[in-house]
Amino acid sequence: MSDTTSESHPWSNNSPNGLAVPVRLACFPSTASNDPYIHTHAANAKIMKADWAFVVTTGMAALDVILRLVKTGQEIIAEDNLYGGTNRLLTYVSQYSGVKVHNVDTTDVDRVLERLDSVKTRLVLLESPTNPMIKIADIRTIAQRVHEQCPSALVVVDNTMMSPYLQNTLELGADIEYHSGTKYLSGHHDLMAGVIGCAAAHVAEQIYFVINASGSGLGPFDCWLLLRGVKTLGIRMEKQQSNAIEIADFLEAQGLKVHYPGLKSNPRYELHKSLASGPGAVLSFETGDVGLSERIVESARLWGISVSFGCVNSLISMPCKMLHASIPAEIRKQRQLPEDLIRLCVGIEHVDELIGDLTNALKKAGIEVKN
Repeated sequence: MSDTTSESHPWSNNSPNGLAVPVRLACFPSTASNDPYIHTHAANAKIMKADWAFVVTTGMAALDVILRLVKTGQEIIAEDNLYGGTNRLLTYVSQYSGVKVHNVDTTDVDRVLERLDSVKTRLVLLESPTNPMIKIADIRTIAQRVHEQCPSALVVVDNTMMSPYLQNTLELGADIEYHSGTKYLSGHHDLMAGVIGCAAAHVAEQIYFVINASGSGLGPFDCWLLLRGVKTLGIRMEKQQSNAIEIADFLEAQGLKVHYPGLKSNPRYELHKSLASGPGAVLSFETGDVGLSERIVESARLWGISVSFGCVNSLISMPCKMLHASIPAEIRKQRQLPEDLIRLCVGIEHVDELIGDLTNALKKAGIEVKN
């Protein structure tokens, strides 16, 4: 069964619910056949190619649950170009929980292996593509090498940028895959959710214990909304991705430095192609001047200014001025995060209108646009 069909039919045809799961506002998750909590677990496990899946209140809650698997004195190896919220939580854990966090460039496998400790390393935390620099890590090779050298370590991948429709990291060797369900899985920015998928029963049991003990499971109505979003994931991703490819080509033709794995000029183009079925719908570009970037963002009209992504409407932001502003400037510089960087999260609007709006914004900012 194709991914699109799986998403639009997330449960068996033998379901007593007919064509739709009813809204069941139970106080607690149950095992009832018409419970949206149960159906949401099953639907997300199916599209993530996971044997076990869980839904919690937010994407950051999902990471918080996963970090509970790390004990005082253990270590985490993490990408150095992480989502700003992830960086903030890891910083807190390193300061107050006695956990050492090593931030490395995970595009270089050797950098990861150098930090591996067969006794202390508990998690290797990856994003691919990263947010917002769109860096690509060789998930398959890293997972294989980590498991060989450090069998007790878990490889964890934040797969929010790709969604399960384009990339299944558990099949690439990861132990845990998680998502901010607020983004592509929802698709409409009308709920907050986190999704965790596990490849092994003993890991799933630990994850379930933490969720149950902390009361962080997703509420019934939000489960119902998330399940609705999953049904249209495939058709949304196809449209958003096709728009993003054209927009990336347009921006590159203007002489701008574009970060997007769908461009053949991207040095990690072939690697990403071997890991995922498409380049996704988030890209970023540099202008070389912070003031110029600010004028572009302020001049856009169809592109809403927001730190989020994954919904049906297109969004624009300057990461260093917004979400990644929580990372100190000296660390941003050390990690080569450009202050002038603009991130585009492409929606389902007509691509000609999106490019037209960008054209107007570039012109207003003082850039001569090439046809």
